[in-house]
Amino acid sequence: MRILPKIAAAVLAAGLCLPVASGAQQLPSAPIPYEKLNPKAAPRAPARPRPAARTAVAPTTTTGVAGETAEATTAPTLAAEQLEAYLDGVIGSAMARDRIAGVTVSVVQGGQVVLKKGYGHASFSPARAVDPDRTLFRIGSISKTFTWILLMNEIQAGRIRIDAPVNLYLPEALQIRDQGFAQPVEVAHLMDHSAGFEDRTLGQLMERDFNRERPIAQYLRQERPRRVREPGLFPTYSNYGVGLAGQALTYVTGQPFEALVETRITRPLGMTRTTFREPHPPRAGIPAPMPQVLAQDVSEGFHWTPAQGFEARPFEYLGHLAPAGSASSTAADMARYMIVLLDDGAYGESRIFSPATARAFRTPLRPNQAGVNDWPHGFIAYALPGDRKGYGHAGGTLSFTSNMVVVPELDLGVFVSVNTENGAELAARLPGAVVGQFFGPDAAPAPQGTPELARLGTLYNGHFLGTRRAYVGLERFVGFILAGVSVQVTSDGRLITTGLTGTQTWVPESDPAAGRFVSTTGSQRMAFAIENGKAHSFRSTFNDARFQRVGLWSQPQVLAWLAALSIIAAVSTLVGLALRNRRDLRQTQIQSQASLIQTIQAVLWLLAIGLFVSWVSGAGDTAKVVYTWPGVRLILASACALVASALTIATLASLISIWRGGRRLDSWPVLRKVGFTATTLIYAAFASVLFHWGALTPWSS
Repeated sequence: MRILPKIAAAVLAAGLCLPVASGAQQLPSAPIPYEKLNPKAAPRAPARPRPAARTAVAPTTTTGVAGETAEATTAPTLAAEQLEAYLDGVIGSAMARDRIAGVTVSVVQGGQVVLKKGYGHASFSPARAVDPDRTLFRIGSISKTFTWILLMNEIQAGRIRIDAPVNLYLPEALQIRDQGFAQPVEVAHLMDHSAGFEDRTLGQLMERDFNRERPIAQYLRQERPRRVREPGLFPTYSNYGVGLAGQALTYVTGQPFEALVETRITRPLGMTRTTFREPHPPRAGIPAPMPQVLAQDVSEGFHWTPAQGFEARPFEYLGHLAPAGSASSTAADMARYMIVLLDDGAYGESRIFSPATARAFRTPLRPNQAGVNDWPHGFIAYALPGDRKGYGHAGGTLSFTSNMVVVPELDLGVFVSVNTENGAELAARLPGAVVGQFFGPDAAPAPQGTPELARLGTLYNGHFLGTRRAYVGLERFVGFILAGVSVQVTSDGRLITTGLTGTQTWVPESDPAAGRFVSTTGSQRMAFAIENGKAHSFRSTFNDARFQRVGLWSQPQVLAWLAALSIIAAVSTLVGLALRNRRDLRQTQIQSQASLIQTIQAVLWLLAIGLFVSWVSGAGDTAKVVYTWPGVRLILASACALVASALTIATLASLISIWRGGRRLDSWPVLRKVGFTATTLIYAAFASVLFHWGALTPWSS
């Protein structure tokens, strides 16, 4: 997402964090090198005894933060040699197939590091291999788990109330405005992403030019998202909401967020190579930069193309929203962090959060029965093979994708991070793959479709639009394209979803009419909400957005068809103009003016559609889209479409006068009147859809 600032050395408030004690279990001063953990070099130390609460299965009773019932269980122990051989195969295959430059991974169990390893390159010029002890990867939204630890500590200490309006803990300039909603946004709403904000990304979430960086308070003030629904209805992932939580921590404690992380988490745990700071020159108003000793070991991020191979991208600055995603870390440090999460906040004799907070991170704020993520106090709940449940968080920047999953039942933690845009699938699947390979049940045949579902096509078939998007302007237009998912029931009784991330197949988990489905290729689940004989929305396995059924005018295929018809109409208009110029043409004055307007429209529509297509063809590099948003081509396309749409009003108004010309010798023939009318109606329909999608706002970005 040099000079460290002076951080107060005062003793932290009681109950928040205990100092590292001297004695036999004092923490090492630095991560242990991987070679010393290699089973070929030295035998692995026996796992220390685990307390019963540490090996709890999913809670059977929950009441707020403290209501978890634990059951002791004994998990099989991972064999380091077998694990390493398995990861070498899986990661090596993915790196070759998906063109991934570098991967770092760590696995822990029983309070021990079973494996930490680096694969590939952190940079090519100069050549630098990935080192699990030294190389820092951007861990993206895994950063949020640090924020939730700090926030839960303040809640446990009584300085913040989880059910209180967050405005109580924010300076006036950052307080959330009503915007027409009666219920205030509470602290809990930030933790389960149900505050009701739209989600904006383009042009401001990340920066590649440090000169554009802003202090977090300024960013939060200038980039306020709109409130689009009452808080508490359902989750829609919000980086902005986590930024507010970070500022609430700063306001309550009087310390900058980066200093809080250092004094209360990374230093007590000896995570010497984990930081929320970023490499940049010192600048007033911006947190002090990452120390040079760390900056020199940060991995580059890569974009791969067949023509250029691996292209190093500029550093992705996220300091303006640090609580949501600016952290960088090593596999070794993340191994230590996972041990802490599994050990209820303790590492050796140091403790960074209480057992009650640990239970909160496994207890949903608002439980659901759908089998999808229920956001246990900010963490993600993962469905894993063998009907096991994991907790953690995924993280993604433009170039890096990371995943961290801890499984209390198995006393297991898996962390993986890739430094190439193409590596998202590997990061998403690896923790579940490890669980399935070493702890999962025997492989079962792929679930089959059911005839009962095949008869329920009208219940589920349709196009659904996700709520994690912008709601106005050109970014709304992009959101309509990217956030849509088409659902179709096949004749053999399976459900197919098609969206930006590809196509996935699902089968009913129980009664096909109940709306609960499980993936045919994994443990993912989805759940539909059904009313009046039709599915009106569904939740995916991560429950980071609600996908709502939309009408005809919100469907991409309708936009595509109208664009194609508009192209045909525009080309026909220009061809007709060329042909008519070769002979004497009779027309009324109004018809002459209408013809001129429609000719201008034809040129504008062709320009607009051509510019839109040109912009989409250049959108393969996601970083370029984010950093240059909206770009000249998209603005010009929107401007051309806006003018053409405005002219449509004039042609619609002229239709009556066009047809009143009758059969007089100075009037158009009937066939041309029909053509003019059809063209006008096509343009009007296309303009209406573009207006609905937000594409006619060139001034918005």
